Amino acid sequence: REAVDELFELACPGASFDSLWMAFHDFRRLFRGQFDGYVGCDTLYHDQQHSLDVTLAMARLLAGYQQSCAVADRLGVERTVMGLVCALFHDSGYIRRTGERHHNGAELTSCHIARGAEFLGSYLPRIGLGASVAVARQVVHFTGYEIPFNDLELDDPRDSAVGHLLGTADMLAQMADRCYLEKCRDRLYGEFVLAGVAVELKGPRERLVRYASGDDLLRQTPGFWEDSARARLEQSFNRAYRYMEPLFNGQNPYMVAIEQNLAYLRQLLEANRLDALRRRPPVFTVLPNPIKSVGALVSRHLANLDAPASSLTLN
Repeated sequence: REAVDELFELACPGASFDSLWMAFHDFRRLFRGQFDGYVGCDTLYHDQQHSLDVTLAMARLLAGYQQSCAVADRLGVERTVMGLVCALFHDSGYIRRTGERHHNGAELTSCHIARGAEFLGSYLPRIGLGASVAVARQVVHFTGYEIPFNDLELDDPRDSAVGHLLGTADMLAQMADRCYLEKCRDRLYGEFVLAGVAVELKGPRERLVRYASGDDLLRQTPGFWEDSARARLEQSFNRAYRYMEPLFNGQNPYMVAIEQNLAYLRQLLEANRLDALRRRPPVFTVLPNPIKSVGALVSRHLANLDAPASSLTLN
């Protein structure tokens, strides 16, 4: 919050931080299970740290954007605040509501962006941003795959710019994480299992296996970068990552870290040494023993599939 406050002052000199202070306060309550009607964050990969990392990246991009663009194209205070609040709550859709039948937020993967948009729709008026609801509900979809970007209804180019910055911040923050490779293997794979993404039921005895294991997810990560992520950054998000550069003397430490992560991964894959990934970064959820409890859910889910090897369809 303190880092974002400083960057917000850089982007919008003299503007009040009050709405953002309250948003940080409520973010903490929501993710820690103290927000009325919600059980708190229980997803290992999309945990509290991930959303805070994205918010910091978004604040940096916004500050760089404001310094770089023409005066007529600047976002203004309310749009900047909205972008930061969207970053804070972009994954709020993973957080289960009290009484929902799901056992873990990862089971909501396919609809979590729409749920996050719904949360923002009810939350923004509480902090004086009711006029931004319609745009925010669209902007948050730049972090997901539920709606094609061309189908989003944003008439003002400045609103689209916020979406590009938010989608960029989401991708940069996670892929530049120094523990990104371990988190993919040990946490994201489990979320994909619970979401029905790793192994999809196609029929009573037919399974579509996209990721056979955490190691298999890592094997496919360089292809994900080349075939999907890079295209989003370069084309869909209009190279918005370049707005990091004004804050870092023309450099982009996020892009450098991503390339380093991928280069190291390629070395490990070539040497067949994925076992060299041994970091165990902390997890920030409401669960007392998150790795063990979510791991048990993942194991039980895989066991319940109970499919003979001959019926598996590899993709």
